[in-house]
Amino acid sequence: MKIIDIVGENYLGSWDETRTACRGIVIDREHMLLSYETKTNQWMIPGGGVEDNESDEECCIREIAEETGIEVEPLRFLLEIDEYYENWKWVNKYFICKAVGTTQIKQTEEERQAGMEPRWLQIAEIKDIFSKHNLYNGIDEMRRGMYLREYTALRVMQIP
Repeated sequence: MKIIDIVGENYLGSWDETRTACRGIVIDREHMLLSYETKTNQWMIPGGGVEDNESDEECCIREIAEETGIEVEPLRFLLEIDEYYENWKWVNKYFICKAVGTTQIKQTEEERQAGMEPRWLQIAEIKDIFSKHNLYNGIDEMRRGMYLREYTALRVMQIP
């Protein structure tokens, strides 16, 4: 299993909290599915936290359906990216997925408040968005880390 570590500027040197999330890379020809927060102008690969008694694959399927209304089939595990911020370790497991249908979006209140919407963007545009993670150095550590994480996943996948 490939594991990549990302250490934030604000990491305290050890963690006492851990959160595991699963994310799905869903590609349809030259387009890829993203979640977009209209209120914050923030992009991310769809996914979210693993619930009790849920496998990583089940989490990936559920989270993508809830956030985007797209039903997926995970085809293969891609990598794990572990992020360290303050006293937290964030474990992100990425899967390559195939879209197999649609369903009703069931976002959380927080996602609705952020104005989350599913968007299919051209892959070149997505790489451009996430490649600018360094623009947020010293300004927005959360976004810098998230964009670096997503850019790293795309590079491991070797998306041209």
